[in-house]
Amino acid sequence: MAIARENLDTDSLDDGGLGARSVEILLAGQAPSGALIASPTFPIYQFAWLRDGSFCARALDAAGRTGAAERFHRWVEQTLATHRGQAEQLIAALDAGHVPPAADMLPARYALDGRLEVPGAVKGEVWPNYQVDGYGSWLFELASHVERGGSAAFDRDAVDLAARYIAAAWRADCYDCWEEFGDGQHASTLAAVAAGLDGAARLLDAPAYAEQAATVRESLRTRFVRDGLVRKGAADDRLDASLLWLAVPYRILEPSDPIMCATAEAIRADLRGRTGGIHRYLGDTYYGGGEWILLTCWLGWYDAVTGNRPGFDAARDWVRKQTTPLLDLPEQSSDGAQEPQMIEPWVLRWGPVATPLLWSHAMYLLMLEAALPWT
Repeated sequence: MAIARENLDTDSLDDGGLGARSVEILLAGQAPSGALIASPTFPIYQFAWLRDGSFCARALDAAGRTGAAERFHRWVEQTLATHRGQAEQLIAALDAGHVPPAADMLPARYALDGRLEVPGAVKGEVWPNYQVDGYGSWLFELASHVERGGSAAFDRDAVDLAARYIAAAWRADCYDCWEEFGDGQHASTLAAVAAGLDGAARLLDAPAYAEQAATVRESLRTRFVRDGLVRKGAADDRLDASLLWLAVPYRILEPSDPIMCATAEAIRADLRGRTGGIHRYLGDTYYGGGEWILLTCWLGWYDAVTGNRPGFDAARDWVRKQTTPLLDLPEQSSDGAQEPQMIEPWVLRWGPVATPLLWSHAMYLLMLEAALPWT
């Protein structure tokens, strides 16, 4: 899907400087390797997630910083090349019907130099690091980058390796995008896989990957839609704000599809917090289960695409109120926490909420890009 459009002019945005600051945060968060750090001030997030970084690269493209986006994509290619042996072994095992332990699978996040994370090296914490959505996100965003006019001199072997890996792994259980639930399959994960396989098909002119993407999309539609809504998991009826991915940017369901419309409106009704931001899911206790900036932007992005100007305005205005004096955006706002008593335990464990979070700034820019016809 070609998405070329005029670059986002942050200098002309009536946003009090948040657009320009968001670009500044993204550029400052890029390591010499090309990796994009999740948060420069939050020790546990000083890694590079393929998923977060892919959306940050998309935002850099939107803001006309094509070179920085390209450096991220080259870093992913080099990182995949470094771990090719592991990937090939995993693909062979999965194709043979054997699912390796989660700890042996390719990780969701890497050190900024492309090395594997050493479990427990930061604050003694060992936490899940197996997701496949990041590899799908990267393939999709690399294709988008090329289609926006980025360099077509990508590493075809790296693209093929990532596509073969997710094609082999998508049927296996993995952790969700929040690295919390690892006992099943998740709709947003499969959306990223399908979109990534479609991206690989376009990049490599490989129809077989498009056929595999169609299989994943059909699994999503038949196994995850119940009572007119998309559900978080094949066996999990909860709403999760990451379900918005199915519409934007992955277009597993068109934004105007009645099922997608109903799902988005259920997210708006059930996951909107008391101050106006969007929760990840009901029952979240991470830092009290606050309202997430990036997810509020995602709903604003969806609203911009579907022509809901009041919804977009509400999301944009709420997000602008969440900035620090330096115009940094955190991961979440604790003001509308679902479980306020759970804020302090997390602060004692990991420190204050991650601020700035690059993904939050990226989603702000992408929300604004989607609303360009209105600005």
